[in-house]
Amino acid sequence: MPQNDHFTFGPQVCGTLSTDAGAGREWLLTDGLGGYASGTVSGLRTRRQHTLLTVDDQGTRRAALVSLDLTVTLPSGAKVTLGTHEWESGAIAPAGHRHLESFVLDRGLPRWRWRIGDVVIERELALRHGHPSLAVVDRVVSAPAPVTLAAAAMCTWRDAHASRHAGGPAPTMTAAAGGAIVAGAYRLAGPGWQPSGVWHYGVRTREDGAVEDLWLAGTFYRQVAPGESLRISAWAGDLAEEPPPPPVVLAAERERAHRLVTAAKAEGYGESLALAADKFVIRAATGPDVIAGYPWRGSDLSTTMTAYEGLFLDTGRPEEGRELLIARTRAAAGTPGPPDAPLWLVHAVDRHVTRTGDSDLAAELAAPLARLMRQRLTGPGPLAVDPGDGLLRTAAGKPVDVNALWVNALAAMGDLLSEGGYDDGEPRARHARARTSFLAAFPAPEGWLHDVVEGPAATYPLGAGAHTNDPSLRPGQLLAWSLPHGPMRGQDGGAVGAIGSALLTPLGLRTLAANEYGYRGDGDQDGAVLPWLIGPYADACRATGRPVEGLLTGLEAHLAEYGVGSVSERADGEPPHRAGGCPFAAKPVAEMLRLRGGLE
Repeated sequence: MPQNDHFTFGPQVCGTLSTDAGAGREWLLTDGLGGYASGTVSGLRTRRQHTLLTVDDQGTRRAALVSLDLTVTLPSGAKVTLGTHEWESGAIAPAGHRHLESFVLDRGLPRWRWRIGDVVIERELALRHGHPSLAVVDRVVSAPAPVTLAAAAMCTWRDAHASRHAGGPAPTMTAAAGGAIVAGAYRLAGPGWQPSGVWHYGVRTREDGAVEDLWLAGTFYRQVAPGESLRISAWAGDLAEEPPPPPVVLAAERERAHRLVTAAKAEGYGESLALAADKFVIRAATGPDVIAGYPWRGSDLSTTMTAYEGLFLDTGRPEEGRELLIARTRAAAGTPGPPDAPLWLVHAVDRHVTRTGDSDLAAELAAPLARLMRQRLTGPGPLAVDPGDGLLRTAAGKPVDVNALWVNALAAMGDLLSEGGYDDGEPRARHARARTSFLAAFPAPEGWLHDVVEGPAATYPLGAGAHTNDPSLRPGQLLAWSLPHGPMRGQDGGAVGAIGSALLTPLGLRTLAANEYGYRGDGDQDGAVLPWLIGPYADACRATGRPVEGLLTGLEAHLAEYGVGSVSERADGEPPHRAGGCPFAAKPVAEMLRLRGGLE
């Protein structure tokens, strides 16, 4: 259960390899560069991406050290293996999860504790921030006499989303002090290294159904008395420069976690959210950036700017955020992406200036943003301004969410130009016209807003003849109330009540009402739940005088259910709303951070 920045699971969860127990709860460490380590509470790898060290290699994530399978030789001479693997046959061997006493995520760092009678072994991991470097400490907590710990390094070198098999050449291995260099790409170091070089065939990862072969590079050995430990490092980058000892790295990462929580002024579950948010913020070659979700997603402008306020302004990182806004504004003209991305960028800059009073940023970015808007809306791209009403049109018609963002962006551009000392007449006039057109075009007879107006008739199977407005009850319309310059601000909020009745779940909002044509509600189908939409819904409720107390209760509990300490990308539309997509997603974490002060 969550307890501020701690999550603890006992033997019933850790020792059960099902999706609703230890094998379905995942942990994540990140290095601040795009690399990561991840796995499950039970220690079973269920995805190809589950490794102890995955590094960002010039924009491509590459899996390196897969696991360090621990075996303890007891004072009696008996050997007990504490690792856990599933094989192509379905067999689980070894089954070290059966010895797990607990798993704790403590200030973002995972810790396992195994008990074999009166022998207790503990493992802690950390990635060194700003370096592609793993620190591992295997400690003998208690034992009647010294034991021998052996950690077998199961390795690969491949794209993180692919599999590698023994049919090709094995990874190269070069001897180095305390261990070896694998594939010329990463180094392993620790005590008692004994090289091996043997393939293990047919390791299965059940979530993606993949089968791969793992290469045993070698094993670290040490006889360890109670209170002592086996310490192992693995790193990429400068292989000649050894990292600090693992206990030093662990202490530094705990201290860094304390600083992050303090900067965010976080309390309660907000402490976990502040640490979760940090995992999405990386330092790329171009400066700060945002990873949309782990383990699959990279960076995209739309997600970055949707999540901007929560990830940077609500975590005490405005200077880092400012650097990001400047860099992304300059690069946006040549960066392809979702059609709504420039509109979210304008919103993010506006929120930064409004909340920080940074007039200099407004002066620096107002003109480039105005040029970007003209470029994206007058060229051959997916969005164009309809000269007849001033709204934005796509190939599928005029979507309500895009046009709510458009009206908001026009008002924001007016504010930014004015703040920066520029003429704001054009965006003000455009805003007034677009808002008037929005209020005339989008209200539907059902009492909410059309999801799309003036779309192709063939798009809507249940439509009547040439009728091209889509009245499906969807959550995109919430932006018309939730955005600070949304076109429905000050208008009737009855639609918000209808949305809450039909779409609200404990983990966010469905993308389609259950009684609408095409509703499926499972996996990534139409009607699935998107947790990040709790943010627009809460803002729309506040804008229309509706209660918001308790809206985050389900999501707070969800912090312990899938990506431990974080929030999933989506969930099923039907109870029990099983989580799916990326276990660690930037937008819902950011929205919970942004909302938490007003909803607790």
